[in-house]
Amino acid sequence: MRYDTALARRLALPEETRARLEAHVVARRQIMAVREAREPGLDPRTDPNDRVALASWSRGGATGRCLCGQDDRMSGTRYEAITWERVAEALAGRVDDPAAGGSWLKVGIDGAPAAPGDRLAGLLAEALRGRGRAVHLVGTGGFLRPASLRYEYGKQDPDAYYSGWTDTGALWREVFGPLEPEGSGRVLPDLWDPVKDRATRSPYVTLPPGGVLVLHGPFLLGHWFPFDLTVHLRLSPAALARRTEEAWTLPAFARYEAEVDPAGTADVVVRADDPRHPAWTGLGG
Repeated sequence: MRYDTALARRLALPEETRARLEAHVVARRQIMAVREAREPGLDPRTDPNDRVALASWSRGGATGRCLCGQDDRMSGTRYEAITWERVAEALAGRVDDPAAGGSWLKVGIDGAPAAPGDRLAGLLAEALRGRGRAVHLVGTGGFLRPASLRYEYGKQDPDAYYSGWTDTGALWREVFGPLEPEGSGRVLPDLWDPVKDRATRSPYVTLPPGGVLVLHGPFLLGHWFPFDLTVHLRLSPAALARRTEEAWTLPAFARYEAEVDPAGTADVVVRADDPRHPAWTGLGG
């Protein structure tokens, strides 16, 4: 099929269908990149006109090599090497603002399960407590919907994983709502146990005025959650595919990149391709 004919047919598809198709194409390229790293000489079969894919991946023999800085230089984004501890201390310094008064502050740490979001959240909580702030940690893994709803379209549906697994309504009701200016401060730490597939029945936790909520998990941006500070843990496509155990979820992350642009939306971006050597954009203005 001629390229211009294929392009015309693709553009004629409904916008939602076209977005899903493009997300699946990106995910397949990510998987093939990982296979090439493990099997030297394997043809990844990427589009020869896809400059981003060619710039992001180098045929490096048996190990492969992701040129993670290439895209960053092309976009003008500069990253500085840093440790996780220093990131946490810097974020705590930004959050610990006397001007906030008695208001509750909310920090979102967004990242795929393959990124160390829970680790950064724990370090940030420790740094804030060292500054005398009360902190409440919440992971979205405790606010998943029941299995009957998560698996309505099968256990490996990337669209359901992207928009239907996390109970965002419960997060609004049980986490963000009580921290509104006239709220009670009584926050539910978790709601559902995905292993036992039943309610956790955890007691409410009261976060005193001036306390900080730290919420971590995937797909946090794009829901209009009222965060005061957002952090996105960025993984290159190759690193995400290499470190993701459930490969069927990759189209969901490709869709998230296309629809939300988390690196362009978050206040702070930390590149975590190698979790031992993070790099970040800094706090900005």
